[in-house]
Amino acid sequence: MAEMSDINVQKLTIVQQAIASCCGAIITSLFVTPLDVIKTRLQAQSNPFHKGKCFVYSSGVMDHVYVGENGDSKAWHKKPGHFKGTLDAFVKIIRIEGIKSLWSGLPPTLIMAVPTTAIYYTCYDQLSEALKNRPGKHDEHIPVIAGSLSRFGSATVVSPLELIRTQMQYRRWSYKELYLCISTKVALDGWISLWGGWTSTILRDVPFSAMYWYNYERFKKMMCKEVGANEPTFFVSFTSGAASGSIAAVVTQPFDVVKTYRQTQLWESETLKIPQRDRKSTWEVMRKIVATNGITGLFAGITPRLFKVAPSCAIMISTYEYGKSFFSHLNEKKNRHP
Repeated sequence: MAEMSDINVQKLTIVQQAIASCCGAIITSLFVTPLDVIKTRLQAQSNPFHKGKCFVYSSGVMDHVYVGENGDSKAWHKKPGHFKGTLDAFVKIIRIEGIKSLWSGLPPTLIMAVPTTAIYYTCYDQLSEALKNRPGKHDEHIPVIAGSLSRFGSATVVSPLELIRTQMQYRRWSYKELYLCISTKVALDGWISLWGGWTSTILRDVPFSAMYWYNYERFKKMMCKEVGANEPTFFVSFTSGAASGSIAAVVTQPFDVVKTYRQTQLWESETLKIPQRDRKSTWEVMRKIVATNGITGLFAGITPRLFKVAPSCAIMISTYEYGKSFFSHLNEKKNRHP
């Protein structure tokens, strides 16, 4: 795959790569968010989110912890509705609340998801390019190294920002109040406290990213060879993205279960001011889940996760590759006719 990637990346500026990834993140969020809104509304119907109760909300490119708001029914996840299933919820939400309700809660999450995706994808391409130019290179290892490092970096940068976003969403603080809260937290527990839940995020996202990029580059190379293309077509990128995302999702599902458990526990203790008496490690949480529900407990929710991950990976990578191809051809034209 190296030859095809080299052609594209060398012709692009970092800004163009960032624009392509931002567009991909927005398009993915617009397609995938309605699925998660419906899932959340169905959850709230059978098990209402009380004040301070947390749930994980996904925009397709990033997971966010959302905190249940006050007792009124103005919050989007508290709106009443009697849904018999996914399709029934889809039809009723559009008919009664309007089509805009399918994108409830999206704008504040995009503020986080778009720059995070830009950092992640741009870093991946830049690292891949740097590793390809090293002597004694092993091309098959490049997607694993670049994918792991870029995800590690973007997750580390965004972790404290996600903490700030969640606090602002729940408490509706002014920036001054937020600053006072964070400075008090740092004074009491140190700077490391701003990265609460970071370990479980890294344990899921870094292996996911390594497997995703390794398989994506392999599938892309195979399919391009099959169709005789010099660079990936939209169909090649879409199919490769869906397949590699699905494989990575299945393998990392136990870490996703632990991450969701630890994130919601952490935020419920933060918002409800309940001290966490027994802070368990990731492995202890896994053992507890296996003891309670057996091995299958570590793969709970795999079907809805696959329904979300496969299309979001497919849409994100195909729009990103399309954006890179667009800018690459645009730059070629400019160079031919300066």
